[in-house]
Amino acid sequence: MNDTVELQTVSREANEFRQLVIDRLGKTLIDLDSVLEQVLVATIAEGHVLLEGVPGTAKTTLCRTLASAMGLQFNRIQFTPDLMPSDVTGTRILDQSKSQFVLQRGPIFCQLLLADELNRAPARTQSALLEAMQEGQVTIEGETLMLPKPFVVLATQNPVEQEGVYRLPEAQLDRFLFRVNVGYPDRSSEIELMELQERKVADPGQLCDASMILRFQSAVSQVFGKPEMKEYVVDLIRKTREHHDILLGASPRAGIYLLRAARSHALLHGQDYFSHENVQAVIHAILEHRVIVRPEAELSGRTAAEIVREIVQSVAIRS
Repeated sequence: MNDTVELQTVSREANEFRQLVIDRLGKTLIDLDSVLEQVLVATIAEGHVLLEGVPGTAKTTLCRTLASAMGLQFNRIQFTPDLMPSDVTGTRILDQSKSQFVLQRGPIFCQLLLADELNRAPARTQSALLEAMQEGQVTIEGETLMLPKPFVVLATQNPVEQEGVYRLPEAQLDRFLFRVNVGYPDRSSEIELMELQERKVADPGQLCDASMILRFQSAVSQVFGKPEMKEYVVDLIRKTREHHDILLGASPRAGIYLLRAARSHALLHGQDYFSHENVQAVIHAILEHRVIVRPEAELSGRTAAEIVREIVQSVAIRS
């Protein structure tokens, strides 16, 4: 009974926190409420987010502002073609005063890392993030070091049609809980954005701290779900492997992520249980970058978003 009351209290606080963040940050991050909510869901689910969009759509500003609002230690890495893995993780350098090698930690040692334009760096440097994202640790010259908690990677990616970018391999894409598209604002929002630049808007300030984020994260696994909900998630994942327009379907990891993200989504909306509606709210951000559409289907204009939508409509909801 006490656990139930505690979870209800945490879910209420999480819902208030979500509304506060969107209300305060939405005054400066115009037309990005949906993106903000998805990043919050991923953060509470202990996941990482890949933000995709053309330059100039406030992806970097969003990451920096959100880190400040959550009271998290923030670092930014600008990925370039000449960036080395040691520039990300750190290395040992010679301290001449002590005549010995000492560890110099890289910018990855923070609570919220912005990997800006991730796909401008070659695969070798991109892979430096894999261990950190999956295990929450970094190995430097044989020594394993734990990263601070919470640890969240928000990476921005430019469209592959642009010059000087590399396509991220599937193994790395799979490490991101969500891929979120940050598109152009609509006409009225773009006008509002221009007006915003002409007047000073108060900084939203710090709205919480790391301990609160960790509290929300620890409560996610306690969000209740009927056994039928796990069956529903598995049916959705397996359907991606059977669809005639998909060359490679989602892995079991995708199902685990989908379940956790649905619980996180429910918690941030003040619920102590999750339903199929929570699953459907996060499924596109989880599956679209994990399925590979057949080339012939792509040539005929089919997209991952369209196929995932068909899959959701085809899988029965059991009460």
